[in-house]
Amino acid sequence: MIPGFAFKSKDFGIGKDIAIKIKDIRPPFVETKEADNVDTSNYNQKKLSKFVVHKGEFLLAMTGATIGKIGKYICEEPAYVNQRVLKFEDAGLILYDYLYYYLSTDVFQSFITNHIDSQSAQPNISSTTIGKYPIKVPSIKVQKQIASILKSLDDKIEVNRKINENLEQQAQALFKSWFVDFDPFKNGEFVESELGMIPKGWRVGKLSSFGKVICGKTPSKAESSYYGGDMPFIKIPDMHNKVFVEQSEDNLSRLGDESQSAKRIPPYSILVSCIATVGLVCINTKESHTNQQINTIIPDLPIFRYYLYQKLLSIKDYLINLGRGGTATLNVNTKTFGNIKIIKPQDDVLSEYEELVTPLFNKIERNQEQSRRLAELRDTLLPKLMSGELKVNEIEDVL
Repeated sequence: MIPGFAFKSKDFGIGKDIAIKIKDIRPPFVETKEADNVDTSNYNQKKLSKFVVHKGEFLLAMTGATIGKIGKYICEEPAYVNQRVLKFEDAGLILYDYLYYYLSTDVFQSFITNHIDSQSAQPNISSTTIGKYPIKVPSIKVQKQIASILKSLDDKIEVNRKINENLEQQAQALFKSWFVDFDPFKNGEFVESELGMIPKGWRVGKLSSFGKVICGKTPSKAESSYYGGDMPFIKIPDMHNKVFVEQSEDNLSRLGDESQSAKRIPPYSILVSCIATVGLVCINTKESHTNQQINTIIPDLPIFRYYLYQKLLSIKDYLINLGRGGTATLNVNTKTFGNIKIIKPQDDVLSEYEELVTPLFNKIERNQEQSRRLAELRDTLLPKLMSGELKVNEIEDVL
């Protein structure tokens, strides 16, 4: 085990290297999509080499709200591990994949919870304490069998992730061709607008002209009866690395939903994170609520949906700059959000575009749903296989 390196804060935001922080650990994966750049040129490169993480290795968060969470690094390019992130190396004493799954159990998470440093300002655990965790080590043959079954499920999830990544790139390329480069319309007439030259007949409109804009709200935490039901209550952590939000970590009860019925959003609305972490964009698949860090557009017409989704993704940097406002925490309030001006193509154009990209997004949604079910199966099998409650030969036929 190797705790991450303490890069100086002044070196972040510059340089060409990537540093993995605890925020980048989102089980079961660790990605670099939202990771920070770091300048490593002033550090001893030989010393830094042991803090490099490669594809297939796994990391653990040692601090904060995600303490104990484990994710496997899935990117091709190596990255550096920042402080408070623990890197596990293959020591050869136990099968690496088996160790990864062994530490992914709720039993290990309970161990973390029971050994948090009470003297720290926030949840914290040391690598020394983690190293004391007792591990049941069956024969290498059994380790391989267990790891193979669980990994086969994760491999299917990874295949779906790669397919969806490719589908997203296709959708982004189509959006750029149609609404940035105007390829299908180049032979037509263009007119001047406040956002530059646009095809004749198009116009510039506020986001609020595409549909109703709603800022989420958190029901009173003092009312326990408001929580624990089936209504998704979406927060920013539920939005990372997703196109569609199918479920949330927290849910509201019927009473919680009715306590703020005006904040209820229908399926296939456009959710945008607008406080602290700004610029994440997702689409909900069920009737839902969000907290106050998320602004939602309920499109007036279905043909607006994927145009708005792609457009809001494309202006992330603009949203971040808009949210600065001289305060320490980024904040794009609902009024400012609704007043953002974007190009508004003609409805017949949006209808054609919607017809073109809908099959791509439908496939993305199906793959996400399949991956969610595979993850549920993996998480059901994991503790039973590790405890010996289930034998490998008892579930091989199921897979």
